[in-house]
Amino acid sequence: MANSTSVIHTDSIAKVYKMGTETVEALKSVSININKGEYVAFMGPSGSGKSTLMNIIGCLDTPTRGLYNLSGQNVSEMSENELAEIRNKEIGFVFQTFNLLPRQSSMENVALPLIYAGYGKSEREERAKEVLASVGLGDRAYHKPNELSGGQRQRVAIARALVNNPSIILADEPTGNLDTKTSYEIMELFQKLHDDGNTIVMVTHEDDIAQYAHRIIRMRDGLVETDNINDNVTRVANELSE
Repeated sequence: MANSTSVIHTDSIAKVYKMGTETVEALKSVSININKGEYVAFMGPSGSGKSTLMNIIGCLDTPTRGLYNLSGQNVSEMSENELAEIRNKEIGFVFQTFNLLPRQSSMENVALPLIYAGYGKSEREERAKEVLASVGLGDRAYHKPNELSGGQRQRVAIARALVNNPSIILADEPTGNLDTKTSYEIMELFQKLHDDGNTIVMVTHEDDIAQYAHRIIRMRDGLVETDNINDNVTRVANELSE
């Protein structure tokens, strides 16, 4: 059931792909509700539907049937232009491969969504520098991606995701290209973002990374297999309150 604090609400969404004469049901019937300020991880084996679900939630794709509401707006049947507009306003994306423009500085990469949002140059630069500082890269504003470590490049990508003050941050395997130490540093940053009130949804196949989330939704064969509060997070929270 959707409620006044819902950011993401899906009702029996399905996604069917036609591949030649074959029909593939990537999602069969998925109903989930994610409230403002939640920290959720999607997990599941290859082919479980988690990436398809993430693409629909991120307005990169639309369901074949069913309803999807994002921040109270029905986006299930929006046009490509309408989807692009809501993506830019409501969603911050963090990808496994960073997706940074190689010839642009950190500041220019972070400011990119603000161009589409119609901000002037000085406003873009000021906001980009502010967000870079918030992820610990205030001294790397004029460095290009090839002058940064993998962890720093992912921090730039996170800053770009934050620059528009989105309703939700979607992270697709955000530590997939990072070593273990750097992965944990990035996850600590996500924890800080969540503590600051951001809604975070991530896809991961790594159990140790999923443990940072407060709720884990496990997918299998295009359906939600389990949807549970993370017992480890609950246990730690209870220990801290004792």
